[in-house]
Amino acid sequence: MAITVRRTTRDDWQAMRRLRLEALQDTPMAFTQTYEHARAQTEAEWRAYAGRGEERNRLFVVAVDDSTGEFVGMMGGALDHGGGAPFLVGVYISPRYRGKRRGVTDLLLEAIEDWARGFADRLQLDVHEDNDRARRYYASRGFVETGHTMPYPLDRTRLEINMVKRL
Repeated sequence: MAITVRRTTRDDWQAMRRLRLEALQDTPMAFTQTYEHARAQTEAEWRAYAGRGEERNRLFVVAVDDSTGEFVGMMGGALDHGGGAPFLVGVYISPRYRGKRRGVTDLLLEAIEDWARGFADRLQLDVHEDNDRARRYYASRGFVETGHTMPYPLDRTRLEINMVKRL
């Protein structure tokens, strides 16, 4: 199985819509948007979402299965407006492409880390306290919990845990 990682463009809006809606159904706690809200977005909004891969201060990359052309994973990077380390955002891998053997998550993370090095010597993220699979993955890739938390925007009784990795 060959996988290509590339930046998204506005023209990718339909494939990005499909992947994002899949992500919101599969792992809703990993995002700060509901499936219902995303499903109601217009084509213009989806084009803007997919177009984040064309920006300098943000990055959005997808993993594409070369045999099918299907988008099978995504990750984003965004600069912290407060001048801190860039953030890893919008992480999702389709279930059949998950796992160390497949390597899709690592390929996407490498692309985000390469981009982040252009801005800082570390990369940070916020992960839902109940997302054990993601927390284990990030820890295995060198991210450590900072001790900072914040309420999860869609359920203020739950927390997001901040993690950081030196690049």
